[in-house]
Order: sequence, then C-alpha cells, then structure tokens
Amino acid sequence: MKGIGFAFFALGVLCALIGMAWGIQMSATANHALSPAHAHLNLIGWVTMALMGAYYTLTPAAASTRLAKIHLALTTAGVIIIVPGIVMALTQQGETAAKIGSVLTIAGMICFGVNVLRHGLGAKTAP
Repeated sequence: MKGIGFAFFALGVLCALIGMAWGIQMSATANHALSPAHAHLNLIGWVTMALMGAYYTLTPAAASTRLAKIHLALTTAGVIIIVPGIVMALTQQGETAAKIGSVLTIAGMICFGVNVLRHGLGAKTAP
C-alpha cells in the first residue's frame, strides 16, 4: 500500500527533478541570482521530504496518525509557497509569500517533531 511515506518520497523526487532542471538552467545561462530559492527547493523539497518519508516508512505507527497527514499538507504547502516566495523576494517583488511559506514549513517540522517524540523510531504496529 502506498502510504504517507511514499507520498513524502514521491513529492521529494518531484522537487529533486525540478531542482536539477533549474540548476542546469542556471548553469547554462550563467545566471545564479535565484540560487537561494533553488537551494530551498532541494533542501526542503528533496532532502527533508525524503528523510521524512523514510521515517514514516520505518515507523508505521506515526504514519497512521492524523498528525502525519497534517504534516504532509503543511510541508507540501510550505515548499510550494516558499520557493516562489524567495524568488519574489530576490527580485524585489515582496517578501510576503516567503514569510508565509516559512511559517508553513516550520509548522510542518513542528508536526514532525511531535510525531517523532510520540512514536520514536521503528516498525511498531499502527494502533
């Protein structure tokens, strides 16, 4: 069954592919002005989401919670909003989206932290 761990991994891979293509585009044009947004896409979108997917795959009790679903929603929304928000901030179009994305991203990490503290790590059975 494809659960929350798979969802985190799949979204992470999507972010990695977009980030790689963006990196190639920056290299080809020799324009690295948006590299902070590119870095956030890769670190939050790929690395962090893949690690979260691994955790939920290894800890099914945590994956089966409502909090895990909220976590996925917050983290996904955070990445979707923070990356263009950083682009907007870098191009002097305002910082509001970057701020909203940052709050959503940290809220997602708080959810993750609570789940880790509640469930630990390991293949315990879901309640």
